Amino acid sequence: MDDTQRSQIRDNARYLREVRPIDPEEIHEYVEGTPHPAAVRQVLRAEATRLGLIERADGRFEPAPDRPLSVEFDGVDRLPESVTRRVAELLVEAFGPGWPNGRSGDRLRNVIRDFKRQYLHGGTVTYDRVTALGYAIYHVPSYFAAIQYVLGELAADDLLASDLRVLDVGAGVGGPALGLDAFVPENALVDYHALEPSEAVSVLRSLLEETGRNVHTTVHERPVEVFEPTGSFDLILCANVLSELSDPVAVGQKLLDWLEPDGTLVAIAPADRNTATGLREIERELERTAGATVYAPTVRLWPNASPESRCWSFDRKPPIDVPSFQRRLDEGDRSEQPAHGPGDKASDTPADTERSPGSREFVNADVQYAVSLLRTDETVAVEYTPDQRTVARMAEMDRHVTDRIDCVAIKLSHDLSEGGNPLFLIGDGSERTDHFAVLTDRSGLNGDLVDAGYGGLLWFENVLVLWNEAEGAYNLVVDGETIVDRQPA
Repeated sequence: MDDTQRSQIRDNARYLREVRPIDPEEIHEYVEGTPHPAAVRQVLRAEATRLGLIERADGRFEPAPDRPLSVEFDGVDRLPESVTRRVAELLVEAFGPGWPNGRSGDRLRNVIRDFKRQYLHGGTVTYDRVTALGYAIYHVPSYFAAIQYVLGELAADDLLASDLRVLDVGAGVGGPALGLDAFVPENALVDYHALEPSEAVSVLRSLLEETGRNVHTTVHERPVEVFEPTGSFDLILCANVLSELSDPVAVGQKLLDWLEPDGTLVAIAPADRNTATGLREIERELERTAGATVYAPTVRLWPNASPESRCWSFDRKPPIDVPSFQRRLDEGDRSEQPAHGPGDKASDTPADTERSPGSREFVNADVQYAVSLLRTDETVAVEYTPDQRTVARMAEMDRHVTDRIDCVAIKLSHDLSEGGNPLFLIGDGSERTDHFAVLTDRSGLNGDLVDAGYGGLLWFENVLVLWNEAEGAYNLVVDGETIVDRQPA
């Protein structure tokens, strides 16, 4: 099909979109040479994001809704069967049907162990084909789920459009992309762009084939530092990326410049101490140097205040079902021979003898993550300004040790106690060190401390302030004399 025919198809689509659904069976009659309707449909699909069109199940096209995304979201319980099947197919293509066993299974288990160690010690993962497949096995399910919970919060606040342009920085093998695809309804239009310069791109491209007909994907095989986008984005995703960059703040500043005025930068990191606290450091630097607004969860309640605490803050959601490829690798037969990758020469990697089959070392169905949501329009998830005449600022908590006070705070963790008195990280955006709420005597008047969700706003009345020398933190003791109330955002 030549450029003239394509232009005529676009012109007809622009006219008909204001009149009635666009039918390729109709348009082809108005195009020079009357191309086959299937060829017209292909052009409309290719031009859909520029024309703002979604493809219906009946093969016709219509404008994407001009309203915020409407989603009924009640959580994630499993990876779609189509994705599970595709990951398994990639493993069979690389290693054969016995991929979980022997040397191929050893190789995959060893690369997973290796990148887990790298993350734990703040190292950078270098991708090859085997590492990418290991990453797909271990990380795709959890990132598939985590991104949907974050998108659910944005959609609930009407911050996602039905016509959405997305940039996924360091897209890896596609966990967030697949989560985005599963989250958006069929009548949403998504113009998705992935940045992935590593060998993970081959796995990414394969998994993106599972996305829906109105999720249009483009992969750019280049690093974010040299990428120059055409146009801006409504949503920018950085999943487990910023901690691996040499200058994450400079990249973050660039990404904020690429946002639409009402767009959101979503940065997600693993829940471990190093990456989660590192994410907060980047967040604070972007607030200082780029004027970013912290939308959630660490909302700054006090004007002109910014926290300085360690803030190991992360959210936790129900685990998803263990996908079959994780279970098969975990239960696979170990080899007594050194492990190789497909096509590798003899490897220096030792035999996989560290754990016995079924150890759950390679099962990763937990959904817990640190997240930072940044904007440039001063919009925040919790719009509340405390009154210093009635409540104490955490920045001045040293003045109140052994006193009972009133204060307000954001709940920034789930229960951290591991069996003792329930313990929760809290913050008001002014804290210079960590503050924890400790529930020593639950009652009907303070139960909201436990029941409130992550990121929720709480009012504390008559709470006892103590200094915890061992932890270098303040404990706000919630006992039978304390009232805790959830506050509307």
